[in-house]
Amino acid sequence: MGKRVADAGGELAILDGIEFTVRAGSAVAIAGSSGSGKSTLLGLLAGLDVPSEGRVLLAGQDLFALDEDARAQLRAARVGFVFQSFQLLPNLTALENVMLPLELAGKPAAQASRAMLERVGLAARLHHYPRTLSGGEQQRVSLARAFVVQPSLLFADEPTGSLDAASGEKIIDLMFSMHKEQGTTLVLVTHDPQLAARCEQQIVLSAGKLAAQPTRT
Repeated sequence: MGKRVADAGGELAILDGIEFTVRAGSAVAIAGSSGSGKSTLLGLLAGLDVPSEGRVLLAGQDLFALDEDARAQLRAARVGFVFQSFQLLPNLTALENVMLPLELAGKPAAQASRAMLERVGLAARLHHYPRTLSGGEQQRVSLARAFVVQPSLLFADEPTGSLDAASGEKIIDLMFSMHKEQGTTLVLVTHDPQLAARCEQQIVLSAGKLAAQPTRT
């Protein structure tokens, strides 16, 4: 799979010759230095961007054989996201933020969302708005929102990048614990080698190419 964009000199290859397989239920790190193509690769894997060549198979389905609406429906049904910047809706409470994806899917939301917020340690913060929560608490809400739909695949893009070290470590421990509890496939973008080492598989990028794929022993 590859991704190219036009620039002043013609074409710029952001990703080139990327090919790998992720085992269902495993944790995979996409690692590399800044500018190596990590976030671009994540966007392609999630079907948020379209490759210049190649394909992405999710549960046997070629994402790019689907139109944009169908890809969005597939993401809503099977995929969760956790972002560095939390991406919470400021005018919704913690509980309402977590309920939202279930409501959009037409599923019962309140009880499952309360239980998930309790699971991440926010039982006392259900009715707080994001602006009244710490960064670590906001990321816990994001985790609850991602896992409440019981996704088969979770993408996490630098999920501790906006947090201090202590809060970040707690968030990572919680995310890995929930990934194992639900059997969710976890694809994690990080520049932190210690965090990457916690995953069974590492996809290491260097200047848009695969540099190595070390596995944990």
